[in-house]
Amino acid sequence: MTQHLPHTYRWRLGDAGPDVAELRTRLTLLGLLSTGTATDLFDREVDAAVRYFQQQRGLTSDGIVGPETYRHLNEARWRLGDRVLGHTSGNLQIGDDVAHLQQRLLNMGFTPGRVDGIYGFATSQAVSEFQRNMGLHPDGILGPVTVTVLERLSRTVVGGAPHVMRETEMLLHSGPALTGKAVVIDPGHGGADQGVLAGGFSEAAVVWELATRLQQRLTALGVRTYLTRGADNGGDEAQRAEFANATDANLLISLHVEGHHNPHAAGVASYYYGDETRGRWSHAGKQFAGLVQRELVARCGLGDNRSHARTWTLLRSTRMAAVRIELGYLTNPDDAARIGSAELRTQAVESIAVAVQRLYLPPEDDSPTGVLHLPALT
Repeated sequence: MTQHLPHTYRWRLGDAGPDVAELRTRLTLLGLLSTGTATDLFDREVDAAVRYFQQQRGLTSDGIVGPETYRHLNEARWRLGDRVLGHTSGNLQIGDDVAHLQQRLLNMGFTPGRVDGIYGFATSQAVSEFQRNMGLHPDGILGPVTVTVLERLSRTVVGGAPHVMRETEMLLHSGPALTGKAVVIDPGHGGADQGVLAGGFSEAAVVWELATRLQQRLTALGVRTYLTRGADNGGDEAQRAEFANATDANLLISLHVEGHHNPHAAGVASYYYGDETRGRWSHAGKQFAGLVQRELVARCGLGDNRSHARTWTLLRSTRMAAVRIELGYLTNPDDAARIGSAELRTQAVESIAVAVQRLYLPPEDDSPTGVLHLPALT
């Protein structure tokens, strides 16, 4: 298995070869496969192990080893102390050891940012502050001496969710007014990647129209907005995250529609950054995903597929709260008819705008789902 997985390649049930043999080795080292089986076949045992790993990591549990799953397999091999960690702009270190470090620092009252396993500037600054407190040279590099001191303190660390309190305070302190807020709107796919094609619709075209309508609506409410792509181009999730981070926005909204081989699959779903089996999630992202999910179901009449935590690249790599919305299934006749109607699109845009406003309202000023009305678009 090469270090850089081709974005077009997938390993799945029935494949064989040296890359699959390496995959089996990695799964065995993680304790997900039994030892002693020397084969290069992607068999049912490997399929079950991959699905379990994906489920535990907040990925789509499809048994296919694509770029996202491969990235997580690579990250899972690192344990705190295995390597020296430091911040280098443009070449960030990522792994489970970084996430472990971030959680330790949070529990001790430092501020490394979100527990996302990415050794960014905030994590480096938190390590420097920890080193300063411990009488070490504050270089922001987690070397053997700093790891040793950190391990000595491990028994005094008490778990919890301090990031929830911090994110809640940040939302309240930003104030309820939308004027001055900044939102990145991400129309999924684009360019050569048209996403789901069904019922005469293209996902890329549908979400582009929704995105431009949402941009107009939020701009009229005083929000500064950014689009991650144009009408005819695209870009992968890492590029979109990089663009979003450069805007210093408060929120990212990624718009998609779904497709499935089962035509009965229907309904709207929302996703936020989270790996809740290990206690890692974006509190603001989770809160907004719940708000927008309930507004869309109440106002648009779509089925409720609920909100879910995922560790997808765009949700994880953005510094602001990010939510992905799957606004129904183009492969379902009823959903497709709704998605194709101007009325639904107007209702969907209003639902999202209302959810953005509700995210910043203090509890005493908030309204029940489906009740809040924003100033009319003029």
